[in-house]
Amino acid sequence: MKLEEKVGELLKAKKLSLSTAESCTGGGIAALITSVPGSSEYFNGSIVAYSNEIKMSLLHVSAETLEKHGAVSRETVTEMVKGAMKTLKTDCAVATSGIAGPGGGTPEKPVGTVWIAAAYKNEIVSMKQEGDEGRKGNVEKAIQNALLLLCEKLK
Repeated sequence: MKLEEKVGELLKAKKLSLSTAESCTGGGIAALITSVPGSSEYFNGSIVAYSNEIKMSLLHVSAETLEKHGAVSRETVTEMVKGAMKTLKTDCAVATSGIAGPGGGTPEKPVGTVWIAAAYKNEIVSMKQEGDEGRKGNVEKAIQNALLLLCEKLK
C-alpha cells in the first residue's frame, strides 16, 4: 500500500481532516493525497507558500520567526503547520520548507536541507532532511518523508 493510501485510511478511520502547507514541495504532497479516490472525505486543501509574504499572510508565520530562524527552520514549519490547520480548518496538517537546489544553499543550510512538520490537533512533530539528491530527488524525498511523518503521527 502506498503511503498516501495509508494516510487516507488513517484519516478516514479517525474521522479527521487534513491540509498541507508546502514550500519546496510545491504542492506535491497535496497532489499525492488527492490522487487517492475518496480523498475529498478528508482533504480540505493546500497552501503552496513559496514566498515569505504568503507564509506570513496565509499561514500566520511571524516576521520575527522568519527573521530570526529563516524560512528553512523547525520554527517556521511549526508555524506553517499550525497556520494550515487554522486557515484551512483541519484537525491535521503537514508542512515543508527547504532548499531543493541546485542553488540557494549556504554552509549552515546546504542544498537538500528540508524541514518537515506534521500536526495532529496540538501535537506537532518535526524532522530535518539532509543530503543533496538533486532538485527532483530532494523534493521527492521530502514528499515521502512528510507522508511518513504524518503516518507516524496518526498511528
